[in-house]
Amino acid sequence: MNQKTEPILNDGFLPFSKPSINSEDIAAVTQVLQSGWITTGAKSAEFESKFCDYTGSPQSIALTSATAGMHLVLKAMGIGNGDEVITPSMTWVSTVNMIVMAGATPVFADVDRDSLMVTPASVESCLSKRTKLIIPVHFAGASAQLDPLRQIATTHNLHFVEDAAHALGTEYKGKRIGARGTSIFSFHPIKNITTGEGGMFCSDDTELIERIKRLKFHGLGMDSFDRITQGRLPQAEVMEPGYKYNFPDMLAALGISQLKRVHEFNEQREALALLYLELLKEVDEISPLKVPQGDTKHSWHLFIVRLDIEQAAMTRDRFMAKLKENNIGTGLHFKGAHLHKYYRETMDIKPGTLINTEWNSERMLSLPLFPDMTEKDVHRVVNTIKKVLKK
Repeated sequence: MNQKTEPILNDGFLPFSKPSINSEDIAAVTQVLQSGWITTGAKSAEFESKFCDYTGSPQSIALTSATAGMHLVLKAMGIGNGDEVITPSMTWVSTVNMIVMAGATPVFADVDRDSLMVTPASVESCLSKRTKLIIPVHFAGASAQLDPLRQIATTHNLHFVEDAAHALGTEYKGKRIGARGTSIFSFHPIKNITTGEGGMFCSDDTELIERIKRLKFHGLGMDSFDRITQGRLPQAEVMEPGYKYNFPDMLAALGISQLKRVHEFNEQREALALLYLELLKEVDEISPLKVPQGDTKHSWHLFIVRLDIEQAAMTRDRFMAKLKENNIGTGLHFKGAHLHKYYRETMDIKPGTLINTEWNSERMLSLPLFPDMTEKDVHRVVNTIKKVLKK
């Protein structure tokens, strides 16, 4: 572990996440700003290539967000009115929003109580004649059970897209997420690398990749950027109506610089997470997520715990507020999508239907975890937890 001598913010407020930006990152972005070419260009193409090198994906397309990737793939796959998409409610609402806005119906598979990911059994229980797509979520840096989930999709002739927003550097059976199939990554500031905002669409389906390329930039039949002329070719024509999700070079330069350090980032995240796991053994009211066993590698995007609200004699929200009063930031990833106001009012999901999702939604929180933290910071968080619970 890269041990440092001082905590990140002395004894001030410790956020639950903070992007790790260094002078090389800043210089890379500055160089683009000074180049005279700041929108989609050579740096964006380079970022896509280097991302393929890292993940093993045969083809990648940089986009303005992971949500953009989800929007485009639903469009490209023809998901719409009358169709059903199986995904967990235990996810960020953007996926569910995109499904609804496409005119389709989200069908929520419950998650395993201690991994927060869908299981083959929970997905199979949601299948119907209207099912067209399965979207499992790799959660907090751990991998979903891909082989049996893919088999369900193959058996029933369904589309399969991995939500890999949490999974940069995650491995399943010796291969990094993104190396096979179709997956969507996020570069939001709390993710394992950041481009400020942004996402990456990866697929081994060449026809799908070509469709996403058109849809991301107004439906033009040629890429928005020509590497030789550094512009749009005059013969580019709209092949179908498209959107405006192309990725600027300013962001790509930051992504290239960050990607050089992703291994270092993830190693530090792992070391901090393992220390958390050891120290929290002494705290009966706190239960971390289950660490997957077998041939997988965790990238430790988040460190999520659940509060025993009965034993602690307080709600999760009050516990988070008390930690904040003691200068410890926390996050919530996530409140089940079906528990949000719009979905409570528009979807007929009776309480207790998604029992594990609901149980966790009431008890879970994310503790501080980011590469610039130190061992001393982890001790401080755990000591503060003990202090709050004791009171």
